[in-house]
Amino acid sequence: MKLVRELPITSIAGFAFGNAENEKAGTGCTTVVCEQGARAGVSVQGGSPGTRETDALQSENLIDQVHGVFLSGGSAFGLDAGSGVMHELEKREIGFDVGVTKVPIVPGAILFDLTVGDANVRPDQQMGKKAAQNALQGLPFLQGNAGAGMGASVGKLLGPSTAMKGGLGHYAIEVDGLKIGAVIAVNSFGDIVDPTTGERMAGVYDREEQRFIDSERVLVEHMNRNETNRFSENTTIGIITCNAMLSKPQANKLAAIAHDGFARTIKPSHMFVDGDTLFAMTTNEVKVDLNALSYLACYVVERAVLAAVKSADSAYNLLSYSDIKKGR
Repeated sequence: MKLVRELPITSIAGFAFGNAENEKAGTGCTTVVCEQGARAGVSVQGGSPGTRETDALQSENLIDQVHGVFLSGGSAFGLDAGSGVMHELEKREIGFDVGVTKVPIVPGAILFDLTVGDANVRPDQQMGKKAAQNALQGLPFLQGNAGAGMGASVGKLLGPSTAMKGGLGHYAIEVDGLKIGAVIAVNSFGDIVDPTTGERMAGVYDREEQRFIDSERVLVEHMNRNETNRFSENTTIGIITCNAMLSKPQANKLAAIAHDGFARTIKPSHMFVDGDTLFAMTTNEVKVDLNALSYLACYVVERAVLAAVKSADSAYNLLSYSDIKKGR
């Protein structure tokens, strides 16, 4: 798109982005902090979500701003990382002023990565605190095997032996004063496909025959085997950040529409065994057409999903897109 200019996601003013991870254990945490508070919404469209504080973001409820959002590995145990983010922000006097202290509002979501590394090591308060510190210190915000994407994998339909490496991706653009980006931790049940070229980038991969196996086709072939629980090690989660003027209901709707970015790149997506969740955060500065904004939100989510796979390295006996590409 000629009107659109790519930019580092860290250049979207008002937001700070940070990762923390344990490479040996194969897990991590990613957080986005907004010191002044951001209007936010959320959309949970997977069938197996693990979330924190998402009820507060519903349009009819009181809370109008959040001060951070976190993405974490560790399955439900990883929700503990949110408390670490919260305590770090309170220490810095970031949050909702209740007189006796400031209470940071920090929603978040988790993905399943327990079988990749050490299942006994999960993102905890200390890791969440570290991710918030790294964000506020402006440390490099890496992609691939970083943060919540450290232990991420994709294409688990036939088990871990044919799965591939997922990861963390981010992508941002600017157009006519609007800045919008997405941070996505890709840990999907489905395959990753580039919707522009049709290239299957990651998914179920037969190492012996060096070829991809179509997850959607195999899923239909297995339809009568009642094997749903065997696939429950997934979930793609992410955060959209922008400077568009939005009401709270509009932020919620934007998060819901942006799931189309998942549907375009993850085949299939939003399954019963996925916990697919998207947050939307805005500094609420630039008036834009909501339809154009919705399209661009889908676009940055789509590009961030692809960036996660492209930037991931082979690890934990999971092949990466780049290594398969080199071998072709």
